[in-house]
Amino acid sequence: MVILKGRSLSRIGVLAVSSALVHGCIAGPDYVVPSAPRVTGYTVERHLTATSKTALAGGASQSFAGGQDIPGEWWLLFRSRRINAFVAEAIRNHPDVQAAQFALRSAREKALAEQGGLFPQADGSASVTREKTTPTTPPTTSPYTLYNASVSVNYALDVFGGTRRQIESLRAQADYQRFQLEATFLALTANVVTAAITDASLRAQMAATQDIIKSETEQLTRVRGQFLLGAVPQSDVLSQQATLAETQATLPPLQKQLAQQRNQLMAYLGRLPSEDRGESVDLSDLHLPRALPVGLPSLIVRQRPDIRLAEATLHQATANVGVAVANMLPQITLSGSYGSNASSQLFSADTIAWNVAASVTQKIFDGGTLYHTKEAEVATYQQNLAKYKSAVITAFQNVADGLRAVQFDADALKAQAASEKASLDSLKIAQEQYKSGAVAYVTVVNAQQTYQNARISRVKAQAMRFTDTAALFQALGGGWWNRVDETPDAAPRVQVGYLAGPNQSQPLSAPQYLNAKETAR
Repeated sequence: MVILKGRSLSRIGVLAVSSALVHGCIAGPDYVVPSAPRVTGYTVERHLTATSKTALAGGASQSFAGGQDIPGEWWLLFRSRRINAFVAEAIRNHPDVQAAQFALRSAREKALAEQGGLFPQADGSASVTREKTTPTTPPTTSPYTLYNASVSVNYALDVFGGTRRQIESLRAQADYQRFQLEATFLALTANVVTAAITDASLRAQMAATQDIIKSETEQLTRVRGQFLLGAVPQSDVLSQQATLAETQATLPPLQKQLAQQRNQLMAYLGRLPSEDRGESVDLSDLHLPRALPVGLPSLIVRQRPDIRLAEATLHQATANVGVAVANMLPQITLSGSYGSNASSQLFSADTIAWNVAASVTQKIFDGGTLYHTKEAEVATYQQNLAKYKSAVITAFQNVADGLRAVQFDADALKAQAASEKASLDSLKIAQEQYKSGAVAYVTVVNAQQTYQNARISRVKAQAMRFTDTAALFQALGGGWWNRVDETPDAAPRVQVGYLAGPNQSQPLSAPQYLNAKETAR
C-alpha cells in the first residue's frame, strides 16, 4: 500500500474516476437482443382458410385474424361467467402465483442491493475509555477519560465495470423472475380453462352414456317380453344383456375421471378436494371465439414467456462473462480516515489524525483460475444461446401445432356429427328390420355399439375444439403484455406497478399505476 497526501491523492482520484466514468470502460461483451426469425407465417400456407362449420354447440366456423393482438384476458372470449370466476379465483388463491411474485421481489431487491457497490462505503466509530496507569515511582497518576471518534471511507473504483456487470447480471435475473411469473400466470389460467372444459366434457359423456343405458334397458325389456311370448330366442335376450352390461361398464371409468378432474380443478383454484362446492361449466353454454387473433411471427419472440426466460438467462450469462473478465484486471481502491483521540477536547488541532491511501492489486499468478473461470462463463453463454434458439423453434412449433389443431378439430367434429347421425339412423333401421325378421339380432347389437361410440366421440370432438382454442392462445403467449402487472415492486414503502409490454418494464409511480388500472377496467 502506498500512503499519499493531498495533491497526489487528488490526482489518482481524478484519473481513476475519469477512467471509470468518463470513458465508461466496461469489460466483457455488451448484450444484444437476438433477432427474430425472418419468416412471415407459422405454416407453409401464407393464409389459413376459415374452419368448417357444424350445427352443434362448439361447431362455429373460426377464422384466423393474422397480425391482430391477443387480449390480456383471452378466456373472456369463451363468454362463460363460470370460467371467468374460476380463473379469477385461481389467480387470487394459487400459491404458485404468490411464490413467483415474492421471487420477483427478492430478485429486484438483490439488484438494488448490488448497486451499493458503486458508491463509497463510509463507517463511523466512537468510543469512551476510562483509564488509569500506575507509575513505578510516585506521584500516582489520577484516572482519566480517553475519547475517540473517527470516520473511515473506502471506495473500490469500478474502473473496468466488474460491479456494473454484476448489477447487470442481477437485473437480468430479475427479468427472469418477472417472466417466470408471467409463465406461471399463463400456465395457470390455461390449465384452469382446460380443466373446466374437460370437466364439462366428462359430464356430457356421462350424460350421453346414461341416455344410452336407458335406451338399451328399454330395448332389453322389449326383447324379454318377446322371448316370453316365444317370438324370439333366448340368445337375443342374452345378447342385449351383454350389450347393456358393456355400456354400463363404461360409466365407472368416466366417474373416476370426473372425480380426479374435479380434484385437479380444485387444486388449480387453490382449494382442497373437500372444498369442492360443485360449480361446473355446461359444454353447450360455451362459445367459440369466431375470429382468432394470430400475432405476427416477428413478435412472438417478445411475447412468449418461455422465450423471454431464455433471453434473460442469455443476458445474465453475457454479463457474467464481463464479471469474469473484470476480475482478471487490476482492482483500484481509495481509502481514508479522519478522527480525533483526546482526553478532553475532541477535534482540537493537536488531536486530529487522518490518512488517505490508494491501492492497486493485480493477480500475478493463480494457476489459471481466473482465465478458466472466464472461459467457463463464455461456454455457459454459448450454451444459453443454443437453448434460446431451441426455445424459439419450440415456440413456432407450438403455434403451428395449435393452428393445425383448430383447423382439423372443426373437420373432426363435422365428421363425428355426421357419423352420429348415420349410426342413429342405422340403429333405427336395424331395429325395424329385426322386428320384421329381416336381420338377426346381432345386427341390432352392432348398431347399438356403433351409435354409442359415435355419440361419445362427438362429445369429445366438441370439447376438443374449445381446449385446442385455449391451447392456441397459450402458444401465442396469452396476451400478458395487454394487462397491468400487479406485482409489488422492490421498494417496500411505496406500492407501485409495472406496465407490462413486450419491450418494456418501466416502473410506474403510485398515481400512474392507479390510473393505468382504472384505464384497463
